Amino acid sequence: MQTETKYFTPSEAVRTLPLVKKIVYDILSDATELRIITSSIATNVDNDPDVKRLTHNIEGYLRELEEIGCYFKDWNFQLGLVDFPSMIDGKEVMLCWRSDEESIGFYHGTDEGYVGRKPIPDEYFK
Repeated sequence: MQTETKYFTPSEAVRTLPLVKKIVYDILSDATELRIITSSIATNVDNDPDVKRLTHNIEGYLRELEEIGCYFKDWNFQLGLVDFPSMIDGKEVMLCWRSDEESIGFYHGTDEGYVGRKPIPDEYFK
């Protein structure tokens, strides 16, 4: 079932950030633990109960972010990148936050990705 895209103003996205930060911290923490476990198990990773638990947890955290309306974009589970759909200058864009950033200050086009980040114009925070 396709749900309608929620568009965030920059201020709305910033207001969700405390919850998003906690979820991303949990994702990165469990992903780090998962990397440690899988690097120490030579075989049968799929049947390991800790691997199953951590994978299940991460999937749940990703669903939580999607329920909020934002998307985790860091499939290496290193930086904690999150995109928030938005409209800037009449165009659909993604507000972009990285887990080591204090707040949301950048956006990129939907087809540009992280490398195309630009500062969000100040007037969008009023």
